[in-house]
Amino acid sequence: MKKLIILSFLTLVVFTSCKKDTKNTTTTPAAAPQLKFVFKFDSTQTRYNSAGVATNVPSGHAAQCPKFNGMSAHYVEMTKNNYTAIGAGTVLYTTPTVVSNPITVSNGTTSQTYNDAIDFSKESVVGDGSQFFSIPLSQVSAGTYPYLRISVAYQNYDIKYAILPNTPISATYTTPSGSTYYTTGTIASFIGYNTQIGSYTIKTQTDVVNGPKQQGYWSFESAPYVIPGVGTYTVPYSKGQAPQGATTVVSPAAFATTAIPPGSCLVTGQFVNASGSTPTPLVITGNETSDIVITVSMSTNKSFEWKQKSGNPNDGYIYPLNGDTIVDMGVRGMIPKLPN
Repeated sequence: MKKLIILSFLTLVVFTSCKKDTKNTTTTPAAAPQLKFVFKFDSTQTRYNSAGVATNVPSGHAAQCPKFNGMSAHYVEMTKNNYTAIGAGTVLYTTPTVVSNPITVSNGTTSQTYNDAIDFSKESVVGDGSQFFSIPLSQVSAGTYPYLRISVAYQNYDIKYAILPNTPISATYTTPSGSTYYTTGTIASFIGYNTQIGSYTIKTQTDVVNGPKQQGYWSFESAPYVIPGVGTYTVPYSKGQAPQGATTVVSPAAFATTAIPPGSCLVTGQFVNASGSTPTPLVITGNETSDIVITVSMSTNKSFEWKQKSGNPNDGYIYPLNGDTIVDMGVRGMIPKLPN
């Protein structure tokens, strides 16, 4: 890439006069204090099910802690109790949406029809430790807020997978006898209720959609295969649609009291102190003079789960070409932490 170098020439002119020196007294206004939200991905955090109950990986299944590259949120709301109807709290943010063909989704009990879609081009996808949203504190209603709700729209992460010996991976290549092949891959998954997608990069390859996709649309890019004695083989990315209701939505504070709309990935968490040990509400007085930074810690504890084919190794790797099938790709809990 060519570099454009711009040279700026300044001419210094010296004036001699009897006038008194004057000083520039202009000052820069102080920035308005902000309420900021930062993502943290934690593989050691408690693993919950949809009802907010700590849970292990069920028998016959296996799971791993994926390495998260990025995540986006399309809805942020704070509430004063866990009975607050969705949208009736202090809604801080909603991603712009576009008109879409109606899509009806179901969780097996109720259904919801959506006539719009999240505009992915307006989403802010950020990595671990990065800010995903901020708002001036002057625009936040004063009050005491014990709970935070965030609807996750998109997530991108790396996984470990393997292929058993003697497995065909193309029309011209089968893995050697006696040698299991271990490698990595990247998954991009859209877990908002409905998303309008133009194009996006999985890791190095680009998926072009140019249309709406409902919750559970995913793509997968494998790391290139290094075939001994042959060379490097780049695998075309794959894509698909997870069935309705396959994404775990953890809402321990609201599951029993507030219905989560089908197709939504609306995760609820209770504010805690900086150490994460004590429930501590966020208090907004309206007189704040400095930023408040909330660390939104997401549990990635064995959040990538699959049904294991009988006889496949249980070694922390998924064997997708040998019969293992993915059953869940959602996060497993959320803890919003107050600053020190």
